Amino acid sequence: MANDKTVLVTGATGFLGRQVLKAFVRRDWTTKGTGHSRADGTDVLKVDLTSSQDVAKALETVQPQAVIHCAANRFPDKVDKDPQGTRQLNVEATRELARLCAEKDALLIYISTDYVFPGKPGEAPYEADAPTGPTNMYGQTKLDGEHAVLETFKAAGKEGLGLVLRVPVLYGDAEVPSESAVNVLMDVLWKAQGGEKVSMEHWALRYPTNTEDIGRVCHDVAVKYLAADERQRAALPKVLQFSSEDKFTKYEICQLFGEIMGLSTENIQPNTEGNDPNSTVQRPYDCHLSTKVLKELDIDVSTQDFVGWWRREVRAFRK
Repeated sequence: MANDKTVLVTGATGFLGRQVLKAFVRRDWTTKGTGHSRADGTDVLKVDLTSSQDVAKALETVQPQAVIHCAANRFPDKVDKDPQGTRQLNVEATRELARLCAEKDALLIYISTDYVFPGKPGEAPYEADAPTGPTNMYGQTKLDGEHAVLETFKAAGKEGLGLVLRVPVLYGDAEVPSESAVNVLMDVLWKAQGGEKVSMEHWALRYPTNTEDIGRVCHDVAVKYLAADERQRAALPKVLQFSSEDKFTKYEICQLFGEIMGLSTENIQPNTEGNDPNSTVQRPYDCHLSTKVLKELDIDVSTQDFVGWWRREVRAFRK
């Protein structure tokens, strides 16, 4: 059965955005994306998200029932180098997008991060309503973006249409490994083959989650919330969390990659020191997200097996 629903995905040429777009295409939605440098002008419209005029025009052209807001400055080290630009994209552009979506009665799903939590030992898993407390500027700007979405829809009297979906570190189909803090570790493994000694973080716990799975969850959430009437929707939860249960340090991921590829990891040394107190970017120890709220909504929270996915992905590259 053809679906008459239309979705607009921001950051549609990015690592997550591409898979979110595909998830809706697979399920027969009319799909459009926004992009900047890689926009083709047809499926992906060239939109400067910091320009209210650009965003309003895109919403007018596409007339989406749902908007999935994937675009963000999402690399903690880059955020610290451009705090003003990051705040403009992660917070102010998000606030304006929320205002324009509320005006048009469009559902907005804002992709947020597990880094909104402090991640102190013994605190995880975090429920969706647990107290937040980011340890770095990236987490803070994403938390401010969450507040911007929820406050803007509430002020417009459209509370049930503005949602937050928090996700952890991502892996998946990348155009270049550097798109993902996980995929890039495959490059590290190859460099270590040349005799280069690499110190690899073996402290913080990560829950790498596949971008395809997140795309599916975005779709299922959109369907559920759009099917509800206004009163039902207002009663549904506004903050959702999705995560894999696969748990690794970066060092353990390198070890796994070595095993999968049949390559030596002897030049990769574990670094168990944790955060450098002098570093501007302090990373949390364990921000594992509870998926309880999604389960209560009957949304499928299953994920691809991390090791299984990589075995399939890299078999073409094995000698």
